[in-house]
Amino acid sequence: MLKRELFNADHEIFRESVRRFIANEIAPHHAGWEVEGCVPRELWRKAGEAGLLCCTVPPEYGGAGADYLFDVVVFEEMARSGYTGPGFMIHCDLVATYLLSFGTEDQKRQWLPRMVSGEAIGSLGMTEPHAGSDLKNIRTRAVRDGDDFVISGQKVFISNGQLCDLIVLATKTDSSAGAKGITLFLVDTSLPGFRRGKNLEKLGMKGQDTSELFFDEVRVPASSMLGAEGQGFALMMTKLAQERLAQAIRSAVVAETVIDWTVDYVAQRKAFGQTIADFQNTKFKIAELKTEAVIGREFTDRCIATFMRGELDAIDAAMAKMWLSNLHCKVVDECLQLFGGWGYMWEYPIARAYADARVVKIAGGSIEVMKHIIGRQIFADHARANGNPGAKP
Repeated sequence: MLKRELFNADHEIFRESVRRFIANEIAPHHAGWEVEGCVPRELWRKAGEAGLLCCTVPPEYGGAGADYLFDVVVFEEMARSGYTGPGFMIHCDLVATYLLSFGTEDQKRQWLPRMVSGEAIGSLGMTEPHAGSDLKNIRTRAVRDGDDFVISGQKVFISNGQLCDLIVLATKTDSSAGAKGITLFLVDTSLPGFRRGKNLEKLGMKGQDTSELFFDEVRVPASSMLGAEGQGFALMMTKLAQERLAQAIRSAVVAETVIDWTVDYVAQRKAFGQTIADFQNTKFKIAELKTEAVIGREFTDRCIATFMRGELDAIDAAMAKMWLSNLHCKVVDECLQLFGGWGYMWEYPIARAYADARVVKIAGGSIEVMKHIIGRQIFADHARANGNPGAKP
């Protein structure tokens, strides 16, 4: 079967430590966290102590300075476990990455060591009630007032929303400038005027805190701006490929894992005098799903390698996100069917995987947006190839 060439012995040693952490610190408690709708802050501190957070952060900011594959190992093992409560991916792959890429030296030294240790939890504040994939339409405003900006507005569907200490917040500093009027700020959630709304009750990912956030004239210093004024949209666009790759990685692993669960189940479960695995339909179905999962894994690993060379473009990332998200949902649906009635019982991991899966077609850009991005590029390339060199995607 598929041999993965990306990872070396050090990555695999680290993988075993991540698996032990999940088995010891997450597995015994996760069902309770699903009832509570949140994981405890202590888990984040333990994850920091174990070296699971922000693996790529350089040593001068408290990190290990490891390559991206160490973060990938954490994402993969969390996905393989089926435990979706801890929002490590947002914290590490997005918030820390924004800080490393665009933060000032003071901003990095203020936040990164605490993020590595799990003392400070990061969140990304972009989506609003009326602006999801279309970020140009956000309404949260940041108005200049001397050496400060005053922020007012609302965000929704924010992962790590109940726990976050730091938010990379998208605002409008010029409401008449469209995308060029968007500016990012690092917002400390201890500031006056910041308020957390309710922890939202979701279809799946029940252990992960997902919240409404409110900003009522939150005063932040101009020095908390991330990048330059008006550059927020451009900065966000540079990180979308990485965000979508991380989601493809998660979906690839979940597809593989759910197939393994199903093979184990149907090999034991009996009906009409034989195991479910003995039926031709079961063999055919598993054969199809496994083949697609291997293809998805190959493409995902190719995208990881391309990303590590600094060459992953928005189109390949969109393709990976679209195809793996669809596969993720297809696999959990068709495998649940092979579990029969037990697949609908919450005590079985396949039921949780089914509920958790649906968001992957929405989060990080909907499937329809991915199709639009890919299709637009295809026709722009076609136009240029047919004598219209000025065609734009």
